[in-house]
Amino acid sequence: MRYELYYWPHIQGRGEYVRLALEEGEADYVDVARLPENEGGGRPAVAKLLQDASNKQPPFAPPLLKAGKIIISHTANILQYLGPRLGLAPKAEAMRLYAHGLQLTITDFVREAHDVHHPIANSLYYEDQKVEALRRSGHFKAERLTKFTNYFETVLARGGGKFMLGKSLSYVDLSMFQVMASLNYAFPQTMVGMRAKIPRLNALHDLVAARPRIARYLASPARLPFSTHDLMRHYPELDA
Repeated sequence: MRYELYYWPHIQGRGEYVRLALEEGEADYVDVARLPENEGGGRPAVAKLLQDASNKQPPFAPPLLKAGKIIISHTANILQYLGPRLGLAPKAEAMRLYAHGLQLTITDFVREAHDVHHPIANSLYYEDQKVEALRRSGHFKAERLTKFTNYFETVLARGGGKFMLGKSLSYVDLSMFQVMASLNYAFPQTMVGMRAKIPRLNALHDLVAARPRIARYLASPARLPFSTHDLMRHYPELDA
């Protein structure tokens, strides 16, 4: 099957979690919005799918994965679908549910990290909420960042292997790599200061980055750079 991924073409965003799974799984896919507009790509392609009045099951927002006639929304939902098909999920139902729970927790983590720089409203510029963002960043670094990373360190410690689910790579590991890479970009000083407390997460990041298919993807133009338009953004004053 050839998959079609629909996500905004100018940022990594939530679509990157899906891209990493598709790349590691060597899936046949097209990143539709990365195509030129005159070839049916760009932002209009995403808008067209979202606004399709003939769709009886309308999605709310990208990322969206088109698999045949099925359109799947939400990052965790897409990865739950792709995992078994790409060899990135365990066979046992209990472990698949555990993996999905971990992915949902990652979703919560990413949202809280995003809200550091946009604590009031997404419709406002960062410059319109800098005072609130500065206050939010202090709480995030002191409380929530530590809470989430401690939890995922515990997951790795109890799993009995180098990966989130134990000895085998899953889509959860790819997503955790993306979280760590994003945090290292957005909060470099903070993450250096935490390094000794999260050795397993740092090791997982390096292990995933070194996988041949992921390394090839990271070195390609398909991997967009981090920026101050993405989910996690680097503003020096928020990392001080």
